[in-house]
Parts: sequence; structure tokens; C-alpha cells
Amino acid sequence: MSRTALAAAAALVACAAPPRADTPAPVSAPAHRLPVAVEAVSFLGDTLRAIPLDGATRVAYDAQLADAVRAVGAAPHDPDAIIWLGRRTAYLGRYREAIAIFTRGIAEAPLDARFYRHRGHRYITVRELDLAIADLEYAAELTAGQRDEVEPDGLPNARGIPTSSLQSNIWYHLGLARYLRGDFAGAASAWSAGLRLAPTVDMAVAATYWLVLAQRRAGRTAEARALLETIRPQMDIVENVTYHRLLLHFAGAPLAVDDSASTLDRATLGYGLGAWALVNGDTLAARTSWARVRAGGNWPAFGHIAAEADLARLNPRRP
Repeated sequence: MSRTALAAAAALVACAAPPRADTPAPVSAPAHRLPVAVEAVSFLGDTLRAIPLDGATRVAYDAQLADAVRAVGAAPHDPDAIIWLGRRTAYLGRYREAIAIFTRGIAEAPLDARFYRHRGHRYITVRELDLAIADLEYAAELTAGQRDEVEPDGLPNARGIPTSSLQSNIWYHLGLARYLRGDFAGAASAWSAGLRLAPTVDMAVAATYWLVLAQRRAGRTAEARALLETIRPQMDIVENVTYHRLLLHFAGAPLAVDDSASTLDRATLGYGLGAWALVNGDTLAARTSWARVRAGGNWPAFGHIAAEADLARLNPRRP
């Protein structure tokens, strides 16, 4: 799918009704002005570009994006079609383009929390944390007191069963953005809310993993210990196996590192081991583990982003 075709389809959503004056939306302008093909600048100053996909994956994602473009062409004002166009664009590593599509969707449907949820996620990906927090906090306001809804998976798991919901994802990503910013108490509050809303064991395990780390870093050791007591070796995990393994390790179980694991799992594992070392006083082990994650190169992975943020805190860049 060419960028020209995508731009033409995205332009169809640009002519939109203005948002209501009594519902101010977050400011969407990114802080960084980047060269063409550069998606982000890391917290350590690295220039980040889209990671090449293997041939079969690229063909499949291109076909899915082509379907999304056609759907927007057929229904240019349909929020569902616009959301899928943004999501499919992001899966190809074109995060800034996806953010622009979600922004156009907000112009169409300024009270649709899904746009802020997805744009907030991609602001995290491109290291625009203040914008992510603003979007996700606004999404939380829009959905407060509303019935939650299952969020369809863009990349279905082996069982083809969605494991999360709109509201649990809003709070999950808000927790992550605050955590990356170093607001561990605020992150713990968000993940506690996400845990209460978790519709599946998978989502509960993911929220619990990050909540334990946030509580430890906020000095709330007893609360973190109590959470770990809720984790059992036998749990019905579909996607978040690595988070589950890390939680069992935090509770005292041995953990074998699998060098054949995917780059995503290695980033998750490496960050978690480093974070646990840090909260237990071993800064050198934390640095070493996070440096390996950084060298792995999977920069959109949450474990990579978190490792990068913590390395930046340990090694502040000079002005």
C-alpha cells in the first residue's frame, strides 16, 4: 500500500464537524519536529525509525491496511473505520501517521474515547509522554460511569479471544505513561483502576505486573507483597505469559532466560529483571539488564521504552 493511497484515504476523514465548545480536547501538536521517516527520538537521544518487518508479515499487514483504506473510502465519517485505519497504519511502524489519523477521527467524533485511547498509546510509542497522559486522562473522563466494552484485537492471539476492554486499556496505558514519566504513585493509582476493570486473567496479570513495580518504586512494599500473593503458578494465561513468569519470579520462583524468545519477550523479561534488581538495591544489575534490552532494538516494546526511560534517569543527558 503506497503512502499516496493512504494519504488520499486519510484525507477523506479530514473534513469533519468541529468539536463541541464545552468539551475541550487535549492539545495534539507533538513536541518534536522530526525528519521524514524518523518516528521518534528516544529518551537517550537515539533517532528511531520503523523496524523492517519480515516478508510474510509485511504482506499480511499491507493487505489489512488496504482493507482499512477501502473501508474509510466507503464510509469516510465512520469512527470504527477511522480507528482501524489508524491501528493498521501503526502496525506497519508508521506511528506518526497513525497519530494524525486518530487526530482526524477526534475531529469527527470528539467525544469518542477510543480515539484518545489509541492516540495516547501511540504517543507513548513515540515518547511524547505529556501528550499521552493528556489523551488518556481525557479518555478516562469520557468513560467514567459508562458501561465498559470489549476491545477487538488487531493482532489476534492463538485462541482468537480478546483479552482486554476499552476502559482497562485506558487505565493500563495511563499507568504506563505516568510510570515512564517517573510518577510511580500516579502510575499505581491508574493500574489499580485498570486491575479493578480487568475483564480477563490476562489483563489482570499485566496490570498486576506493572502495579507491583510501581508500588515498590513508590515505597509501598507491603502492598506489592500482598499483590504477589494473588499470583498462582497455574493461571489461564493466553498472551501475557512473560508477565506471569516475572510475577512468579518476584514472589521467589526461579526464572530461566530463554535466548530463543521473541524480541518482544526478551524486552519484557529484560526490563522486568532489571526493575526488580533496582528495587532490591542492585543498580549495576539493573543497568546491565536494561542495556541489553536497549541493544535488542525493539524500540516500540513497552519493556524497551521503560528500560530507556530508567537508563535516562540514571544517566541524565546534559543540555
